[in-house]
Amino acid sequence: MKLRGTMKINSKGHLEIGGCDSVWLAEKFGTPLYVLDEEYFRSQCRAYRQELAGLYPDSTVIYASKALMTSAVCNIIHQEGLGLDVVSGGELYTAFQAGFPPAKIFFHGNNKSLEELHMALEYGVGYVVVDNRYELENLNRLALKRGTKAKILFRITPGIEAHTHSYTQTGQQDSKFGLGILDGVAEEVISQALSLPGVEVVGLHCHIGSQIFGIEPYGMAVKVMFDFLEKMRVKTGFVASMLDMGGGLGVVYHEGDEPATVKECVALIAETVRQEAGARDYPLPHLVLEPGRSLVAEAGTTLYTIGSIKEIPNIRWYVAVDGGMADNPRVALYQAEYEGLLANKAKQQPDKLVTVTGKCCESGDMLIWDIQLADPKPGDIFAVFTTGAYNYSMASNYNRLPRPAMVLVNQGEADLIVTRETYKDLIALDRIPDRLRNSSVLV
Repeated sequence: MKLRGTMKINSKGHLEIGGCDSVWLAEKFGTPLYVLDEEYFRSQCRAYRQELAGLYPDSTVIYASKALMTSAVCNIIHQEGLGLDVVSGGELYTAFQAGFPPAKIFFHGNNKSLEELHMALEYGVGYVVVDNRYELENLNRLALKRGTKAKILFRITPGIEAHTHSYTQTGQQDSKFGLGILDGVAEEVISQALSLPGVEVVGLHCHIGSQIFGIEPYGMAVKVMFDFLEKMRVKTGFVASMLDMGGGLGVVYHEGDEPATVKECVALIAETVRQEAGARDYPLPHLVLEPGRSLVAEAGTTLYTIGSIKEIPNIRWYVAVDGGMADNPRVALYQAEYEGLLANKAKQQPDKLVTVTGKCCESGDMLIWDIQLADPKPGDIFAVFTTGAYNYSMASNYNRLPRPAMVLVNQGEADLIVTRETYKDLIALDRIPDRLRNSSVLV
């Protein structure tokens, strides 16, 4: 099993992350606990930024914050020189309150409300990525009321089907996202936008999917986008000054996963953009990439405490932990597969085949169906790898479970960046109508 980031096994035989003993982390902060490896997270940010800048200087890397969004994460992203991709008013508000520069924010989303569009204009976000005609017309009207002009990109569906889970494919023609090229809608809506006084069309955006291993579809998408750009230049005279090719590069969740490297992915996109622009004598646009998962997923680990252990003779051993689908719904949603180990027995030989299950009242609440562990016992600390992306951000209070805390670890220091929810937090927004406060019982 491959250790991630700064992980190592220390002299006590415990898993160590960012110089912190994970058993100590579990004791100090409790479990379930999200642990974020700051050094590894920063190294991924730098890899993207440096690789892209070296190949294509007129470029920007922006972080797809839906993968993991907290105030501390916003600060790290800003310090590393990246922009930010937000998809909701909540993400935008978090970024604004964290002091992230609004001019470096790209506001995505397929159904932005009037309130969210108003927030974008009020905060002064750099770019709104418009998804559809309805949004375009709303944004134009709101911008005119404010006496301003919104810079926009249009999200385009290029008709490319990336080889990934069907739930994370986003570039195919039949998609909830964006304007289609093949059906002529993109051409029609962009032509309309060019005449609207409240918006300035600066470029195009596309995103073909997530957890992508084979990078050839990125090259195909670039070609499709330039074919469309050339068509629009001929028809309307519009020349894009910005091209956003999205993100979606895969990561290692379990043995056998072999995603392309950041260097390989960035090189393919940058070189193909240069080739396609050159072939058409098209001015090189400012190139934007927006990774999320591949920046933060492998920087994350979740620690759990083992509770009950159940044997079904000749069938299966169930090992239950104090979390599950409420803090990691990806197994239930995507049949995601994970690796892990007993953090307090990291040197011991894993010799028992078990299924690790959560504590939610659902038969589908599984974390790992089949994994070899080192003689698991109640009280052991179980560490699940590659949980930095789409775990905390998709967590819920199902079964009224409080969402876990999150700590940032680096060179032996551990800082709390998300406080653990309490039972009091769970009822903080509950209200009981006066008519229900009568103590009599209906029979």
